[in-house]
Amino acid sequence: MKHTKSHAKVRKAIFPVGGLGTRFLPATKSMPKEMLPVVDKPLIHYAFEEARAAGIEQFIFVTGRNKHSIEDHFDHVYELQSRLSARDKKKELEQTSDWLPQAGNISFTRQQEPLGLGHAVWCARHLIGDEPFAVLLADDMVLSKKPCLKQMVGAYQKTGANILGVMDVPRAKTSSYGIVDIDAKARTGDARLVKAKGLVEKPSPDKAPSTLSIIGRYILQPEIFDILDKQKPGAGGEIQLTDAISGMTSKKGVYGYRFEGTRYDCGSLVGFVAANVAYALEREEITNVMIDEIEQVFKRSGHTLCK
Repeated sequence: MKHTKSHAKVRKAIFPVGGLGTRFLPATKSMPKEMLPVVDKPLIHYAFEEARAAGIEQFIFVTGRNKHSIEDHFDHVYELQSRLSARDKKKELEQTSDWLPQAGNISFTRQQEPLGLGHAVWCARHLIGDEPFAVLLADDMVLSKKPCLKQMVGAYQKTGANILGVMDVPRAKTSSYGIVDIDAKARTGDARLVKAKGLVEKPSPDKAPSTLSIIGRYILQPEIFDILDKQKPGAGGEIQLTDAISGMTSKKGVYGYRFEGTRYDCGSLVGFVAANVAYALEREEITNVMIDEIEQVFKRSGHTLCK
């Protein structure tokens, strides 16, 4: 597959953050799930950092009710910064503001009804305009040497198509994911890249066309908004983004990209706790202490690390 044409740069990213986070009650009764910390940064902060590392310049958050702390997180906190400055806490001061995007590079819009991921993306249509864009779900974390979205941007530059972050899952779990119907005849020249001839949202294991599932990373063409304009509710009675993307397979094409790295589903309790352990072990300053603490936890609990 040869592609010599340069493609429009992916400059904008949508972060759908309007969900209720009911799996984490009572913690999420008054705090957005996207603000739950993994080690010492909230989930949404990791997604933001991943997007910026991939060359994203405009950050668009689709919020819901009681999400004000997300907006506050991406703003200056003058009282705290003033106290830290007065106490000469330089490191802490840097952690509050040095990473903030420039003024005008961040936007917030409201999803007034919880009508699904497709609807959340559609709510940002006027902020995207007529250019390709990324979508990142904060509760999907990918621990990798090269950020997941940056890997996908590389695949987009080869194809100019819609790119979905994908991974294989056990067939028994296909009903929890959007699944790729792989075009076996298409040759991409990249072992990590597969062409899709269709997508199926949450199929039962016996009806799933493959075990290649979509995770919360997308690069999409703006034509998706024309489809979302007319999209009817799908699985769960919601406007499914997967259904709309499936309608793009015959246009500019849809590809799944098998990213390099380990994905943690932080929308689940087990995935969230596992992510905290994994990301803590990546921190050199606490790695050895963490290993000791984990061993002690297992010893005190009576459990063993090996089955």
